[in-house]
Amino acid sequence: MRKNIAVIFDMDGVIVHTNPYHSRAFREFFSSRNLNPSDEDFARHMFGKSNSYILSHFLERTIEGEELRALEDEKESLFRKIYEPFIDPISGILSFIDDLYQNEVKLGVATSAPVANLDLVFSKVPLREKMGSILASENVTKHKPDPEVYLTSAKNLGVSPEDCVVFEDSFSGVSAALNAGMKVVGVLTSHTIEELPPCNLYIKDYSEMSFLKVSELFQ
Repeated sequence: MRKNIAVIFDMDGVIVHTNPYHSRAFREFFSSRNLNPSDEDFARHMFGKSNSYILSHFLERTIEGEELRALEDEKESLFRKIYEPFIDPISGILSFIDDLYQNEVKLGVATSAPVANLDLVFSKVPLREKMGSILASENVTKHKPDPEVYLTSAKNLGVSPEDCVVFEDSFSGVSAALNAGMKVVGVLTSHTIEELPPCNLYIKDYSEMSFLKVSELFQ
């Protein structure tokens, strides 16, 4: 096995199950504008996508610059208000990350969510001190499926992309990790196996994950 390996986690749907609450926030946001996207629309055009993509798609015009920042802040503030009472890590992840940390695996978070959302989650889920790299949407110029966030994470952690395992739940996120040349574990909280690009392993939660399981991905 490689001496130095890193495990990098997406946040939404990977550390915490936020997607239902993002859906609620977007529904309120769009409803106030007389728009009512279907569940299928959300599944195809929301999960794992950046806010610039989501807003531009559903509002049917390019949303950028100051308007993007204002609309994103409105929606994400709504999300944080809705989600805060329900923050709960996905089953098994805290003990899994502790196992990795005890075995000196380098750890990172790479999310398309804004920093304020990440800060909210980390205020309730005690993981920040174990992370050697933390990147949110404000830290990159190109969003998933572009590999920038994962390549930057590897650089921050001092490892090569081929020494990284990424945990992702969305098509664009898995694609970003594959585009970065990394191994990928598909977390099936938002999509089925058939809806994701091919991954090295698939899990429903972290109850059976361990440092040993991660090590086996490199054998």
